[in-house]
Amino acid sequence: MLPTMEFQDVVRRRKMVRDYATDPVDPAIVDRALHNAVRAPNAGFSQGWGFLVLDQPEDVRRYWELTADPDELAEPDEWLTGMMHAPVIVIPCSSRHAYLKRYALPDKGWTDEDEKRWPVPFWHIDTGMATLLILQTVTDEGLGACYFGIPPEKVAGVRAAYGVPETFDPIGAVTIGHRVASDGAPGSPSTRPRKRQDDVVHRGRWAS
Repeated sequence: MLPTMEFQDVVRRRKMVRDYATDPVDPAIVDRALHNAVRAPNAGFSQGWGFLVLDQPEDVRRYWELTADPDELAEPDEWLTGMMHAPVIVIPCSSRHAYLKRYALPDKGWTDEDEKRWPVPFWHIDTGMATLLILQTVTDEGLGACYFGIPPEKVAGVRAAYGVPETFDPIGAVTIGHRVASDGAPGSPSTRPRKRQDDVVHRGRWAS
């Protein structure tokens, strides 16, 4: 196992990696990432998340067949070429159903499952926080990962192919693998500057 980092090093080094070596990933690393993911905060301890792990070559290959158009697969661009090298894909899923059921229990006091009671969809937010813990754990292990969206029109196919129940919604996917020197296709940070902290932090009153 690679030596672990200090937390600030993990935060600093975490980035979206878009190209990987094809070497297999130690299953223990994936298990550790998932172990940490379920430690994420979640409203009412609803734990309304699920994680579909694709770590067999045929399952990974099937994912790209389901989500990329045939012409893209025939002539993949730099992004798709690099991403398809990843030997592991984790698909985090959130369950609105679990949260609505949880908050209709006696200790929460709501007598119905009306989604309008929720100011924002905590099921997506909590699953997103769990996903960030996956990304951070993978970085801590010296590997690379990338969170990205699933095209909306492809979600039904992914759901059907892998048996994702209707009570869970994929919120995206995470590739995991050994980093290569280039880290793959450049992302938006290569063309857009990082905002200064003073531009996004407002103390006491929102400054214009």
